[in-house]
Amino acid sequence: MALFRLNIIWNDESKNTLVYRYPFKNGGREVNDKSTLTVNESQVALFVHNGQIADVFGPGFYNLKTQTFPILSKLVHWKYAFENSITVQVYFINTKQFTNIKWGTLNPIMMRDPEFGVIRVRGFGAFAFKVDDPTVFLKELFGTNSTFKTEDITGYLKTMLVSSLSDALGESRVSALDLAANTLEFNEIVKVKIRDKFREIGLELTNLFIENMSVPESVEKALDERSKLGILSDQTDTMMKISAAEAMKEAAKNPGTGGAFMGAGVGMGAGLGVGNYMAAAFAQNNQQQQQQQQPQKPSAAKGGTCPECGKPVSAGAKFCPECGAKLNVKKFCPECGAEVNAGAKFCPECGTKL
Repeated sequence: MALFRLNIIWNDESKNTLVYRYPFKNGGREVNDKSTLTVNESQVALFVHNGQIADVFGPGFYNLKTQTFPILSKLVHWKYAFENSITVQVYFINTKQFTNIKWGTLNPIMMRDPEFGVIRVRGFGAFAFKVDDPTVFLKELFGTNSTFKTEDITGYLKTMLVSSLSDALGESRVSALDLAANTLEFNEIVKVKIRDKFREIGLELTNLFIENMSVPESVEKALDERSKLGILSDQTDTMMKISAAEAMKEAAKNPGTGGAFMGAGVGMGAGLGVGNYMAAAFAQNNQQQQQQQQPQKPSAAKGGTCPECGKPVSAGAKFCPECGAKLNVKKFCPECGAEVNAGAKFCPECGTKL
């Protein structure tokens, strides 16, 4: 009986296949010493006989002689070539990295915050993994399925990631205010915690990215309010003065409205003290406006100059202190400053007794 040459190969054209079982037509009995095996890069081929993993082949080209199968030859008691046909299965394991696997918390993680108490945190990101030990992976997860894709395992891997992240958050005691600033640290902590769990099933976690960790909207609003108060805590007095000054400028443009603005300022800012600042500012402004509107009183004590020598003389002087010339004495009202006659007893302008 002629033996046909069979080349066992898997050309992977998919992006998500982890394991592929070669589809023999006769249960693997067609494998003989004329057959060949081609294992591409990023692949490993496993021969299984009667449920036992026999020989493992890395990337390369193989002539399937008896000496090529040290373990399988022992299992079937071969001494020379393929002495009898056997049932064999060949599994190709994809060892490349599977990247950009998205993960996220389906339910919020409860954590105790030192400032806000118990709060809920959500997180999301991506990770990458690959098969590290094909034999362990085949025993622990794959079984005898004809194919095994990333979708068949990513749900389980995401659960392990979220569990490790929960432990890391609980042990870190980091405040919600500092979560974003410690993303890289959490990455490393979770990697260390989950690395052994991945190895137990023959996998390796090659990369982990925590893109964001967020808190509920109510907590975000509380954080925003606290941040705002923290920023304004040292500037409250200055801001009140600036607000009062701006309002005073607007009132100065409309004389007579200062009292109305002052009352409004007192009402609106009573709780924060803005009203006091505005009231004082407007009172001062109104006082200045009144002073500007009143006519200036001439000074009663205003003197003059000597008509002879031009030197200054004091009010009420009868002779020049420099040249002795006689001066024309003028009398002024001490109240309004109006000029009065020398013998007058009352001011003709305001009636003040002289």
